[in-house]
Amino acid sequence: MDSNSVKTGMIQMTCSGGKQANIEKSIAKIREAAALGAQIICLQELFASEYFCWEENYGFFSLAEAIPGPTTNLFSDLARELDVVLVASLFEKRAEGIFHNTIAVIDADGSYLGKYRKHHIPDDPGYYEKFYFTPGDSGYKVFNTKYARIGTLICWDQWYPEAARITSLMGAQVIFYPTAIGWEISQDEILNMQQYQAWQTIQRSHSIANGVYVVSVNRTGMEGRMNFWGGSFISDPFGNLLYQASHNHEEIHVHSLDLGKIGETRIHWPFLRDRRIDSYGPIVNRFLDEKNDN
Repeated sequence: MDSNSVKTGMIQMTCSGGKQANIEKSIAKIREAAALGAQIICLQELFASEYFCWEENYGFFSLAEAIPGPTTNLFSDLARELDVVLVASLFEKRAEGIFHNTIAVIDADGSYLGKYRKHHIPDDPGYYEKFYFTPGDSGYKVFNTKYARIGTLICWDQWYPEAARITSLMGAQVIFYPTAIGWEISQDEILNMQQYQAWQTIQRSHSIANGVYVVSVNRTGMEGRMNFWGGSFISDPFGNLLYQASHNHEEIHVHSLDLGKIGETRIHWPFLRDRRIDSYGPIVNRFLDEKNDN
C-alpha cells in the first residue's frame, strides 16, 4: 500500500442458470479487467448464478458452498497469477441449515483474507432473501489488501448509513458494494428512474459523510420478472460521480482512485471531527416512541 492510488475494476454482467458457466464467465472478465490494469476487482452480488431469491425454492440451497471452498480456492490461484485483489460475493453454506450471503476477499498473493456476511437481509416481492440467508453475525469488516484498505458491504446494506459509518471508522479507504437490484417489469419509466436515483444518492451520501470512495457493482439483464438495472458506479470522497455504467449492457471498467483525496477532503469537510458521539446513544433503539422522547 505504498502507492497513493489504486486501480479498481468493476464487472457488471448478465448471469445464466448454470453455476459453472457463470464462474467461467467471471474468470474471463477478471482476466480482461486485469489486462486493463485493475488491481482490485469487484464482482456483482451472487455472480455465480442467476438471482435465485426471486422465489422461495428449497432446490436453490444446492448452490451454496463452504467459504473457503471450491470457488475461493479457484479465485486464490487466479488472484496470485494476475497479482490482483478479488472481491467475490458467494452463497455460503456455514453449516447444515445455516446459510449466508457472503463476500470473500482474496489478496493479490492468493491468500484468503476473510469474509463479510451480509447484515441487512431484505424480504420484498422478488427479493425473498430471508428465506435463504441468516443475517451476518461477525460484525463489519475491513481488509488490509496489497493495494488499499477496503470495506465490503452487500446490496441491502447500502441503504443503512450506520453500516457505512462503522466500516469507514474501521479505516476503510474504499467501500465495495456488490449488488443485485432491478426494476419489476410492470413498472413505468418514471418510477424506474426514481428508484435508481435514490439508490445512487444514498450511496454517494456515504462517500460524503465519511470521506471515502464507494464502488457499487450491480448486475444487468432480465431474470424472471426483474430487469436488473446495472448502472454500476464509483463516487469519490465528496460524492462526485466518477463513473456510471449503462443500465442494459455488460461492462468492465477500470478506474484509478487517488487515495490522497481522502485526507484532503476530510481536512476541508471535517465531518468526522465534528461528530457528537456523546449524543448518539439513542441510535441503538429500534424506534423512539413518545414516552422516550424528551
